[in-house]
Amino acid sequence: MSGAVVEPMPPEVPRERGWRRVVGGLALLLLLPAMPPFSVIFPVAETALVLVPAIAACALAGWKSGGRPFLAVLWVAFAAWIVVAGAAQGDYALLARGWGVLVAVAFAAWAMLWPERSFLPRALATVGVALVIGGMMSLAVPGGPTRVYQVVAGEAQRRADAFDADWQARLATKDWQEFRTANAESAVWFEKTLEEQRVMVRRTAERSPALFPALLALETLAALGLAWALYHRLGRARIGAPLARLREFRFNDQFIWGLVGGLALLVVPGLGPAKDLGANLLVFFGALYALRGAGVALFLLAPGRVMTVVLVSVSVLFAGAAGVIFVGLGLGDTWLDWRRRQRPST
Repeated sequence: MSGAVVEPMPPEVPRERGWRRVVGGLALLLLLPAMPPFSVIFPVAETALVLVPAIAACALAGWKSGGRPFLAVLWVAFAAWIVVAGAAQGDYALLARGWGVLVAVAFAAWAMLWPERSFLPRALATVGVALVIGGMMSLAVPGGPTRVYQVVAGEAQRRADAFDADWQARLATKDWQEFRTANAESAVWFEKTLEEQRVMVRRTAERSPALFPALLALETLAALGLAWALYHRLGRARIGAPLARLREFRFNDQFIWGLVGGLALLVVPGLGPAKDLGANLLVFFGALYALRGAGVALFLLAPGRVMTVVLVSVSVLFAGAAGVIFVGLGLGDTWLDWRRRQRPST
C-alpha cells in the first residue's frame, strides 16, 4: 500500500427533523389565500409563486455551501416552471411572478454573501431590497405607481366579486332552496351570517390596496420562513441556523422606531399621501411585535401541546383583542425583556 495520507471526508450535516409544524405552516400558506376574507388580504393568492422560487434560492445557497448540485438544479427548474407555466394572465399575474423572482434573487444573494447571519436579518433585508427595487421599477411602467395601485385595487375587487358570485350561485341551487324550505330558521341565520361576511370582504377589498406593501412584505416573510424550514429538511448543506421556536422570537429593539414613525405619519396633520406610508409601517411592524408578544405569552404560560392549540384557536376567534394584547406584550418586551428573567417556580 502507498504511504499517501487520505483525508477523511467531512461528515454530512443531518437534516432537520420534525414535519408537523412545517406541514401545518405549508397548509395555512396555501389554503388561507383561497378563504375569505384572507382571499382579499393576501396579495399573492398563488403563494407557490413566492415559496418555490425561495426554496430554489435556498438550494442555490446550499450548493455554494457544499450541497448537492442536483437539488439546486431541480428546484431552480421547478421554480422556472411555476413562474412561466402559470395559468393566470393579466397585469396582476405578471406583478406576482415578477415579485417572486425578485425576492428569490435577493434572498439567494443575501444567503451567499451574508452566510454568517441568521434567517430574520436576511429575510428582512431581502424584503426591504425587493420593495425598493420594485418601487423603482414601478416608476418605469406606463402610468407609474398610480397604474400599479389601479392593478392591485382591481385584483382585490375581482376577488371580492368572485366570492360574491360563487355564493349567489350556491344560494340559487335547487338543493339550497329545498334546505331553506325545510329549515327556514337555520337558513335565515346562515344567510344573515353570509351577508355580514360579504360586507366584511367588500370592506377589506376596499382597504387592502392601500396596505399592499405591508401585506406583501408580511406574506413574503412567511413564505421565506417556510422555504428556509423546508430546504433544511430536504438538503444537508446548512445555510444558517435553524429557525427558533415562536416562544424565542425576538428582533432588534430599534424596530420600535418603525412603529413610532408610522404613528407619527398618521397623526401629524397635513402630510397627505405620507399617511399611507404610516399605515403600512404600523401594519408591518405591528405584526412583528404581535408575533413577539405571542412568543412572550407562550414563554410565560408554558402551555403543553393541547393548551397551545386551545390558545391559538382562541386567538383566531378573538383576533382583534388578541392582536392588541400581543402587540402590548411585544412592546413591553422591548424594555422589560421578560424572557431573560427566570420564570418563577410554582
